[in-house]
Amino acid sequence: MPRLIRRPGDVPARSLWQRVRDVALMDVAVLAKGGVSAGSLERVEEILLEADLGVATTMQLVAELERLAKLGKIRTEPEFREALRSGIEASLRAGNSDPALRLSASAPTVILVIGVNGAGKTTFVGKLAARLRHAGMKKIVIGAADTFRAGAVDQLRQWSDRAGAEFVGARAGTDPASVAFETVDAAITRGADAAIVDTAGRLHTSDALLDEMRKIHRVIGKRLSGAPHETLLVLDGTIGQNAVAQASTFSSAVPVTGIVMNKVDGSARGGIVVAVHQALDVPVKFLGVGEKLDDLIPFDPAEFAREVIGD
Repeated sequence: MPRLIRRPGDVPARSLWQRVRDVALMDVAVLAKGGVSAGSLERVEEILLEADLGVATTMQLVAELERLAKLGKIRTEPEFREALRSGIEASLRAGNSDPALRLSASAPTVILVIGVNGAGKTTFVGKLAARLRHAGMKKIVIGAADTFRAGAVDQLRQWSDRAGAEFVGARAGTDPASVAFETVDAAITRGADAAIVDTAGRLHTSDALLDEMRKIHRVIGKRLSGAPHETLLVLDGTIGQNAVAQASTFSSAVPVTGIVMNKVDGSARGGIVVAVHQALDVPVKFLGVGEKLDDLIPFDPAEFAREVIGD
């Protein structure tokens, strides 16, 4: 199984497990006596927070570790490691957690992609189109509703060509909602299997830009009832807890149905995936692990939990 969140050639950081072991509560002789001290658990708590697991998830994990230790179910390093791994996996599987894309019963499936500047939305759109075509969708239409950023339309057109998708663009300054409408309309009239609408990056603190995003979402629904079938929020995994704030603001503006996490370093900040999922009760759908067309991995909670813990 390939590494989910570390690419070949990356310099490996110390894993979460290695940092937890350094607390010294991993001493087998101490564990065998049920000796998980309050001080050690406090330090584990600090390490989990540093890994961006978030306060709520961290408190739950530490409480469960303490409970298991008192019951005598954590007496060896492997048992402690497995308890931590299973706790993270359970957090990722809690609530609304199905990572599968929601496809429309009748074509086209419409996917709206949103997020802040620099999160990697445009590259994700191209990689998603390639993945859908590889999965058997013969015709996909990509729409460039980012009509503000210089070069955005050309950049998305290039990704569309690489993915073998059809393209809908417009001149700079065109109303983004009209481009979104035209994209869905083109997908319907051309008999496409899916339409993917890229949007301009917008600060989550800008009410005007969030209003525009609401308009795009609303206009898509007017052209095709029930659409968009997925509204995917692309986040930058390197920004830590700011990702939670961004996700919360976007989800309060439009109904986000899935998270795409780019640039995740599982050794250091992978916990942010858990924190965002718990904060929004929205499933993580994909991890972006590079700039190549196939550097997009469907999310697997069990595998991700193993990666976060590390060696």
